[in-house]
Amino acid sequence: MKTGGIILSGGASRRMGTPKALLLIENETFLDRMIRLFSVICDPVIVVLGHNAEQIRSGIQRASQVTFVVNPDPERGMLSSLQCGLEALPAGVGAVMFTPVDHPGIQGSTIEKLAAGNAPLTIPTHGGIHGHPVRITRPLIAELLALPASAQARDVIHRHLSEASLVEVDDAAVGIDIDDPSAYAELLAHRP
Repeated sequence: MKTGGIILSGGASRRMGTPKALLLIENETFLDRMIRLFSVICDPVIVVLGHNAEQIRSGIQRASQVTFVVNPDPERGMLSSLQCGLEALPAGVGAVMFTPVDHPGIQGSTIEKLAAGNAPLTIPTHGGIHGHPVRITRPLIAELLALPASAQARDVIHRHLSEASLVEVDDAAVGIDIDDPSAYAELLAHRP
């Protein structure tokens, strides 16, 4: 089953004070790292932008490897960005893996492990914590696209937890989002 990838990078990064997509980890931006990791498994890779769209697009090295979609109303939240990305998926894509850009520590082996599944919903876990990226198949894609603006993606995810494949991974980063300067400093302190 062909799996697409969606990297959500539409937020305003208010707590961080600068676009998280352009923060550096091991000499590459968060977004470049996510594109590199997703491109090994996912085709296409879609990056959803919103706030600071042009700054982000021009600030990365791997722009030519992805399809960019701009959320016209990123203030509506992450679901609206996810829906923009899902709408851009080609018809032949049977599953999609998605993550916010602020999970840059995720290992490539985690993405490979999640892509190998065929459950309608695949969620990585580490030490009992559910994380990202999440992989869903076409029926759940349709449900997410049908959600009203007032809903959240977790409404669909929670509805399908009983049929989910919870994949234990040796990757604590699946549950760590880098939302503010202290989380970023912590990330950098634990990298080689």
